[in-house]
Amino acid sequence: MTDPYLSEVSQSQYTPSDSQSEDPLNPSAQSPNPQEDLDLEFLYTRDIEFRQETLYFIVVDRFCDGDPRNNEGPNPELYDPTHEDWGKYWGGDLQGVINKLDYLKNLGVTAIWLTPLFEQIEDLFVESAAIHGYWIQDFKRINPRFIRPEDNPSLNQTQEEKNTLFDRLIEEIHKRNMKLILDVVCNHSNPDISGKKGILYDDGVKIADFNNDQDHWYHHYGEVQDWEDDWQIQNCELAGLATFNENNTAYRSYIKAAIKQWIDRGVDALRVDTVKHMPIWFWQEFNAEIQTHKPDIFVFGEWIYSHPLDDRSVEFANNSGMTILDFGLCMAIREALGLGLEEGFYRIKDVFDRDYRYSGATELITFIDNHDMYRFQSLNDDPEVLHLAIALLMTSRGIPCIYYGTEQYLYNNTNVDLDNPFGNNDPYNRPLMRRWDTQTKLYWIIRLLSGVRRLNPAVSMGGQWKKYITPDVYCYVRRYRESILFVAMNRGESVTLESIDTELPDGEHTDIMSLEKYTVESSILSNLTLEKNQAIILSHVAERVTGKTIVRAQLNGVNTQPGERIIVTGDCPELGNWDIAKAYPLEYINSNTWFGEIPFNESAGKLINYKYAMWREGQSPLRENIVSRRWVVASEGTVKWRDHWTSGRES
Repeated sequence: MTDPYLSEVSQSQYTPSDSQSEDPLNPSAQSPNPQEDLDLEFLYTRDIEFRQETLYFIVVDRFCDGDPRNNEGPNPELYDPTHEDWGKYWGGDLQGVINKLDYLKNLGVTAIWLTPLFEQIEDLFVESAAIHGYWIQDFKRINPRFIRPEDNPSLNQTQEEKNTLFDRLIEEIHKRNMKLILDVVCNHSNPDISGKKGILYDDGVKIADFNNDQDHWYHHYGEVQDWEDDWQIQNCELAGLATFNENNTAYRSYIKAAIKQWIDRGVDALRVDTVKHMPIWFWQEFNAEIQTHKPDIFVFGEWIYSHPLDDRSVEFANNSGMTILDFGLCMAIREALGLGLEEGFYRIKDVFDRDYRYSGATELITFIDNHDMYRFQSLNDDPEVLHLAIALLMTSRGIPCIYYGTEQYLYNNTNVDLDNPFGNNDPYNRPLMRRWDTQTKLYWIIRLLSGVRRLNPAVSMGGQWKKYITPDVYCYVRRYRESILFVAMNRGESVTLESIDTELPDGEHTDIMSLEKYTVESSILSNLTLEKNQAIILSHVAERVTGKTIVRAQLNGVNTQPGERIIVTGDCPELGNWDIAKAYPLEYINSNTWFGEIPFNESAGKLINYKYAMWREGQSPLRENIVSRRWVVASEGTVKWRDHWTSGRES
């Protein structure tokens, strides 16, 4: 497919570039100088910014076979060269991922999430091998099926040289200004096979055995019987997998030490499996230690079927130290577009209307399918509907994640039951990737919209406002400062909307999807026609915030009324030197969140004091009931403040 948009508009505007800074949302930010900051480095908490990323989730074994020499692995019986036995390995490996990095970068992918790379058990359980990577036997060794035969799989023994294929993968990913997400499992090890269960090694040395558990590494309460019982969910087994005892300090030391070794190889982010099956205190301890080890790491967890109405999953997202995969939005998109339920876009709007329940809704990981559910096209095989779902995913709040092969319309309908949209046709939702066509329509849609996400901060950081909705039509605006993104989409028959407020500046705007021109007058689009399964996306990018250091300040837990505004005041020029009239204003995101980018130049590298206040019409400003917050601002780069409003009696 020829890309008409790129033939008219500069290609560099919406496509990946090797010359991009590490943080596309802060073009002026440079890598910090460790020598300059040496004395105060321990006080700094620089952050990695993930909201502008486009994630791509790969089941390694089913993606690309780059080195046939490792296909048979330690147990040749687990490999099927015919690719007909879905329970066996098919040969995908890290060399295959390396071979396709340029394909992925050209797609617009900026962060790659791989299924777990740890050494797995080498046997069949319920006629399946551990092709998915979640039946681990040694957290300190790389799965030999994914690396070169001559590589040493031991992390300990290669920590200095860093000469494995895994290290080369990280080098090649970073060379392209992309990021690597490591999938980790802390809840369990492996299932019972021929009387052996939960056999665990520390770099080849056996340290635990479920059936001879003298040191209490595991829980022994059997499988979960009641999925409404929180105690069972956190202490009993999931599908017969040996479940770790988080109360055991030896286990906790082992798992944290292992993950740190992987991080030290250059991992940029963690995806954490089955987080609902362990208590939140464990995750708070885990994240505190991991983020102390590497402050600029991004972490998200899988709380399966999380939803803004599920108090426990919301509590986890707000208090665990990590964000989560947004199953609530995923299921709403699948129901509204995949199944075409009567409520339509109202299902999706209902999820967005509850964003206030999260402290960081803009950092939720959004998706339409994954390895634990039917692929989207198994619900609806119309490619135009898939295009609509991806357009919504890429332009809504949150961080979008594309499941491998989606851009090639990859799916398999074996064992699909459309009466159960929550179903899982594992392993048939993990087909072999066979096509690498860079001209499919969806490949270019993802490429374009990934570019928009990086170019327009309204998409990655802004709030989201409904402008028009019916079951079939949804129009919304993303806004941050003066940058605007307007989206209109229609799942039904052709319709003409008489008047829609876009908030765009007056003038002519080009639809990113079709190159059609639209004229806006007084922010209004008149007589807007939407064809069936059409999405129209209009983008306006205003001046960006730049500075030596950019502080991304987020405040939760403050109640504001229309006309009221949150500001940041402090003892530095950037915050007005305590002159509240010169304080820095934040942007309204939702009723629980205010956010803003504050540029620091004169005070970069210095200790500052700050607090929040509320401007109120016709009343004195309301300041937080707190002495002040203290922070050492890094000399360069990007940092985040995550604060909660401190209330008290008005003075």
